[in-house]
Amino acid sequence: MLSTVILKASGVVLLGLSLGACGAGSRLANIGQAPALSPIEDPTASKGYKPVQMPMPAVQHASFAPNSLWRTGSRAFFKDQRARLVGDLVTVKVKVTDRAQLDNTTRRSRKSGENVGADNVFGFENKLDKFLPDGASAGSLLKLDSEGSSEGSGSVRRAEQLATNVAAVVTQSLPNGNLVIEGKQEIRVNFEVRELIVAGVIRPEDIESDNTVDSSKIAQARIAYGGRGQITDVQQPRYGQQVLDIFLPF
Repeated sequence: MLSTVILKASGVVLLGLSLGACGAGSRLANIGQAPALSPIEDPTASKGYKPVQMPMPAVQHASFAPNSLWRTGSRAFFKDQRARLVGDLVTVKVKVTDRAQLDNTTRRSRKSGENVGADNVFGFENKLDKFLPDGASAGSLLKLDSEGSSEGSGSVRRAEQLATNVAAVVTQSLPNGNLVIEGKQEIRVNFEVRELIVAGVIRPEDIESDNTVDSSKIAQARIAYGGRGQITDVQQPRYGQQVLDIFLPF
């Protein structure tokens, strides 16, 4: 049994050394030379290629009035380049500047006392003394004191800023003419991927002549900026620790 384990471990080590030697060999061959660029290839011939499917508008046949160059339904004499149909692209200028500062302080104190006695009750206080424990007096039957105080303070300071552009696709045209857009951008640097997601509802009137729209004019805006990869994975606590943080009361 021990010999079998040693043989398997040796095989794993030899495989790792051989793979490392292959990588080292390619690096040694490129000493003093710039890294070679990948050749231009047909993207559709690459392994794992999948055609892109996007929402497309219904086919509309152009109609012209007799003896007129104006097309029915056109918004300008020249073709309007701004997005207005399902499947069109619009550039969203994301600019988020969020600042918040909150300081709260609360103090509360309360003190109360109650004294109950029976010094003179038509002479019955003398008979009441017979039922009381030794040393007790009817003049001081009950005395209650209570005191409580609480103090709390809180402070929140937050400053966030994000400025970038992302192209979004018109996914739906609402009955009132507003457009539903959604865009996603991924940037990979080494082993870290940065993601930017934008979604919401815009008015065609808010689209500028260069086919851009400010993120502040997006209704029901959903803007997410984050990342995934080795660095993000290290910054996050392990799954077991997250579970313990939820269930442990202390």
